Amino acid sequence: MASKSDITPPRLQRLARVVFYSIPLVLITAILIVEVSINFINVIGRYLFGHAIFWAEEILNYMLMWSVFLGMVAVTYRGAHLNMDLFSTHLKGLPQRVLRGATAITLIVCSGVVVLESFKVIAVLAKTGQVSVAASVPLVVPHASILVGFALVGLVTLVRFRAYLTNDFD
Repeated sequence: MASKSDITPPRLQRLARVVFYSIPLVLITAILIVEVSINFINVIGRYLFGHAIFWAEEILNYMLMWSVFLGMVAVTYRGAHLNMDLFSTHLKGLPQRVLRGATAITLIVCSGVVVLESFKVIAVLAKTGQVSVAASVPLVVPHASILVGFALVGLVTLVRFRAYLTNDFD
């Protein structure tokens, strides 16, 4: 389960796997089950009874946002991002590690910037009390998915920095 080059204690490795991989996947599964249920009920209501759930599309979009940003955390934990590796696959040794380290640092810094900007947006939304049009959901809720997702991505990249350097993910 632990990568060969990882010096993190096994208990912390298991905790990181649960927090950054297992929990997001369980949450995504639950969200998708609720999404499918809402969509199914909405289809039945629309085509059998002539009445659709007026807030369904809005809620489904917000749930999709949470699924995407939680999924991003699990992908980051596994180091499974899409990569443009035309040149990087030809690098070996130190140059390859430097490039991987620069990539991880860039991911951490960019995540930090997104978190800071998301926090500003959420603060404004909370202060003004804005809610969605159809479901009256406080807009802080869907926008928080961005903040939470990128905060966890930055954190998991920091925690798994050694794995990013060696490309040795479990």
